[in-house]
Amino acid sequence: MIVVERIAPDGMAHRITIGAHELITDLAAADGGADEGPDPHDLYDAALGACKALTMLWYAQRKGIPLEGIRVGIARDASEEREGIYRLTARIAIEGDLSAEERGKLVEVAGKCPIHKLMTQVETRIETVAVDPVPQS
Repeated sequence: MIVVERIAPDGMAHRITIGAHELITDLAAADGGADEGPDPHDLYDAALGACKALTMLWYAQRKGIPLEGIRVGIARDASEEREGIYRLTARIAIEGDLSAEERGKLVEVAGKCPIHKLMTQVETRIETVAVDPVPQS
C-alpha cells in the first residue's frame, strides 16, 4: 500500500511512503506550495520515464545487447488537459556499441513498457472512500 500524509499543518508538502521508500510531493511556490518535491503531475510523468528506462535495460540484459547508458526525458504538454488530452513526449538517448537494429528494438520495447500501456490502453477505475483516521501515538 502507498500512504500519503501531510507533513506539517501549515504546509502543502506530503510524505509518500512506498514500502521502505519515502518521497516528498509538493506544489510549486506559484501554486501555493514550497516546492519541496515534485508535484503529482511530475510523479505521473516520471513513472513513464522510469518504466521506459527499466524496460529497455531489462530487455537489453536478457538479449545480450551492450547497452551502457540510458537517458529518458519526458516533456509534458498539458495545455489541453481540461479537454481530455494530456500529451507526453519521451526522448530516449541510448549509449553503447549498438547496431541500428538494436537501437530500434530498444526504442520499440520502450513503447511497450507496462506504464505506457497502462496510460494508453487500460481503463483505470478509481474508488475514493473515507475511512476513520488512525490514532497517533
